[in-house]
Amino acid sequence: MYAEEVAAMAGRIRDEDIALVRERTAIADVISEVVTLKSAGGGNLKGLCPFHDEKSPSFNVSPARNVFYCFGCGVGGDAIKFLMDAEHLGFVESVESLAARAGIQLRYVEDDRSTPRARPQQGQRQRLVAAHAAAVEFYRAQLTTAGARPAREFLARRGFDRAAAERYGCGFAPDGWDLLTKHLRQQGFSHDELVTGGLSRPARSGSLIDRFRRRLMWPIRDITGDVIGFGARKIFDDDDGPKYLNTPETPIYKKSHVLYGIDQAKREIAKQGKVVVVEGYTDVMACHLADVPTAVATCGTAFGSDHISVLRRVLFDSDERAGEIIFTFDGDAAGQKAALRAFEDDQRFVGRTFIAVSPDNMDPCDLRLAKGDLAVRDLVARREPLVDFALRHMINRFDLDTVDGRVEAMRRAAPLVAKIKDREKRPEYVRKLAGDLGMEIEPVQRAVLTAANGEPAAGRPAPTRPGPATPAVDSPRSMVEREALKLALQEPVLAGPMFDAVEAADYQHPVHAAVRVAVAAAGGAAGATGGAVWIERVRDACDDLAGQALVGELAVEPLRIDGEVDPRYVSVTMARLQWSSVTGRIRDLKSKIQRINPVSNKDEYFALFGELLSLEQHARALREQAAGGL
Repeated sequence: MYAEEVAAMAGRIRDEDIALVRERTAIADVISEVVTLKSAGGGNLKGLCPFHDEKSPSFNVSPARNVFYCFGCGVGGDAIKFLMDAEHLGFVESVESLAARAGIQLRYVEDDRSTPRARPQQGQRQRLVAAHAAAVEFYRAQLTTAGARPAREFLARRGFDRAAAERYGCGFAPDGWDLLTKHLRQQGFSHDELVTGGLSRPARSGSLIDRFRRRLMWPIRDITGDVIGFGARKIFDDDDGPKYLNTPETPIYKKSHVLYGIDQAKREIAKQGKVVVVEGYTDVMACHLADVPTAVATCGTAFGSDHISVLRRVLFDSDERAGEIIFTFDGDAAGQKAALRAFEDDQRFVGRTFIAVSPDNMDPCDLRLAKGDLAVRDLVARREPLVDFALRHMINRFDLDTVDGRVEAMRRAAPLVAKIKDREKRPEYVRKLAGDLGMEIEPVQRAVLTAANGEPAAGRPAPTRPGPATPAVDSPRSMVEREALKLALQEPVLAGPMFDAVEAADYQHPVHAAVRVAVAAAGGAAGATGGAVWIERVRDACDDLAGQALVGELAVEPLRIDGEVDPRYVSVTMARLQWSSVTGRIRDLKSKIQRINPVSNKDEYFALFGELLSLEQHARALREQAAGGL
């Protein structure tokens, strides 16, 4: 598709200009605005792929050749292709964006029919970004007017002087129905562009009016620094609207992907390996001004998986360099709920997660006003592990003076301990939980092990037939299961038919089984073409949190084979997986046959005996198929 689009668009922008854009664009500079890059040796750079989740950096950049390639998802190309994929731009928009960066004046040519062709309009994204840049200047100018006095007073009360307001581009939406709209129309922006960009909206009369009126404005920038939307705060008592009003979803503004302040914080986040997640625009400003330059905030939505993906790439959050993620939620009930929700996402980070709560339940902006910059820095420095916070608030919900309260608290807290990524820390947290509950360590240990194995807690309904013991993560059995799942995720075209033929019941590890179920729910490996879309589809179909994290891990973990994967390797892997399961069923059948009286239960005895012979024949075939080894 990329090559076809290049050919189609080359007739609109001169070929030599496109070549000049490629030549003068430093691809590392373009990509480093989105991905933190480190040396990979040999002049190459590496980072976490922006197109699929991974724990180990497989995204490689060659500055010498001005190309990139991800060994995890197979995406590659030049700087034009990177912008097309990373920013969802068309070919022309990507070329125009890079040309503007390099100071290149593009020339447009006529088509082969010698019919004059008008110069094409700038791409949609560039037009919408330009409209937002013009809106920023308009709002900033309005902040100095007499009508904006309440906005200036609000900033001053929050501890922000004129320099701070200018640094963050604060502005004011005036008391007029269409002042911004008229201003932007005079600058050449169309009706559709203003509506599409969320700057204006249609009135009942059919004319356009401003989306924001009588509000203090913050420009929201993407990671590259382009303004893509606005956050607007109510400052007048007679304003019956919500406290904060944000730009609606637009082609350039996706609130689930946006982090306020990321453009100013990204370099310090990468340098320090640390990010502080706060709750509002003024909190970001307060942290930055208090010398906590790694602060960012979500924009009108809860912190979610897309935000995590953005932060992991900037943090270089990998096995090689695990980062720190510090949340500063309020200490009230809503803040506690948000913190527990953040702990559910903990598995998606390689690094450690922490929480910092002010003793007085003040947010960073209030804390700076009351106690100064040092108090904000101390708040972050006194952070505690998020798991400690989650455990404390979980068990505090129960009456530990009663047996029922202690047991129920243990049941609720055990899954939290079981989710701790660092397995070496789990025994210590088991001891800590037992001490906090005032219980012996053995029942707590059993509860955590049960939760880790995905089994119901003691006292809860149990399955009528317990499954086989869960194999250790590094056992030969588990390694075979992991290899089979890696083949489905990394090589679905080759491995799909053989992989799909083996059911989830053949996977003994519950997390592996959960991923196998997710592959089926995603449509099966046989129908997949691979790449980031397939990986995300499987991850989205997985209901198990540990399974979701495992999908990302297996997507980039190297297969245990030197050279190219071939059908024989897939066949051997799937045979070894089935052979272990079949031999287990053979053992069960033999045990059952021994317990049956062949005289009084003749029919059942011979039926089971026939099934045993069939399984043993199948096992021999699988053993021969798996003889090549892994």
